[in-house]
Formats: sequence, structure tokens, C-alpha cells
Amino acid sequence: MVFNEVYGRMDQKSKLELTRKRFSETKQTIDSLCADEKLVEKLVNIASLLIDALKAKRRVLIFGNGGSAADAQHFAAELAGGFTNHSRPALDVLALTTNTSNLTAIGNDYVFEDVYSRQLEAHAKSGDVAIGISTSGNARNVIKAMEQAKRMGLKTVILTGTPGGKLANAAEIVFHAPSSSTPRIQEAHIACIHTICELIEQELYPGYS
Repeated sequence: MVFNEVYGRMDQKSKLELTRKRFSETKQTIDSLCADEKLVEKLVNIASLLIDALKAKRRVLIFGNGGSAADAQHFAAELAGGFTNHSRPALDVLALTTNTSNLTAIGNDYVFEDVYSRQLEAHAKSGDVAIGISTSGNARNVIKAMEQAKRMGLKTVILTGTPGGKLANAAEIVFHAPSSSTPRIQEAHIACIHTICELIEQELYPGYS
């Protein structure tokens, strides 16, 4: 039996319709974000929080799971490297998702819920910023890391979706992407991350080009 007989096959028209539908959903999510003054203000407030911390020589630590782990790494790379400005100094921003020895040692020797809280204990100091990313708002290791961050006196930020799960009120600033769909939330998050990075560069290094 061939593959298509088992699973069926979308015809060209169906593929085009699905593609247009998903792009339309993405546009609706971004349009909803743009139209919501409170959400836009939250993004500006997140950028301001990071700007103040970086000016004070504090560190930003970012973490999440799956696609949100990739977003954490993307976020850190744009700031430790360069977003649109590649001649400016590097910024002290670290993704806690990248060191496989740390992740597997902590996950194996303790529990996977500890993979980020343990790293915060190792690398963060009071006044640093912890950014947790979770589309559902229910990632247990992100929840535990936020609890650890508060105990250590870190500034805290959450990027999540709607309604935001257990993380809905778990940080000083909680940004809820205006969607309950994981792909749409992730698309909104990356647009927000890019905007935050540009705001930071414009504020900290306006004379660099």
C-alpha cells in the first residue's frame, strides 16, 4: 500500500486555501497586537526594563521550551551579536537553553523542572533580568525559574499567549500575545522580540551604524 492511500492527499486547491488561511490568521494576530495600546505599551515597557538593566551592567537571561527555546536563543543572539546594528558593543544577554551538558546534567541529576532555576542560581545576580517564554503559560520549568528569579531579586518578564496559564500573573511584566494558537503566538513573539531589540539598539547606541 502506498503512502497516499494510507494518509490521503491534499489537492492543489486545498493546499492554497490552507496556506492563505494561515497567513490570514497570522495577519489577524499581528493586527490585533498593533491595535491594542496596552500590549504595545507593554512591549515598550519591556524594552525600557532591559535598557535600564543593560545600562547598569546587569545580565539578561532568557529561557523556554521547544519553539520558545528557539525564540530565547534568537532573542539572545540579536542582542549579544547585533540586530540591525553590527558595529555596536555586544550586550550581556544569555539563553539558558543552549548548553546541553547543563540541561542533561540538571535534568538527570535533579528533575527537568530545575533546568532553568538551577542555571539562574549559578549565573544570575540581583538586578539581572529573567525572561521566560511559554506559549501555554504552563511550562513547569519556566514557572519554577520565575519563582527562583523572584527569590534572587531579579526583574522578571514573561512572554506567553492568551489566557497565559499559570504564568499569567507570574512576572513584573507579562505580555500576552493575542491568540490561543501556538503557531500564531510564536509568530507574534518573534515580531515582538525584533521590535524590542530595535528599541534597545536605538536607545543605547544611536550613534553607531
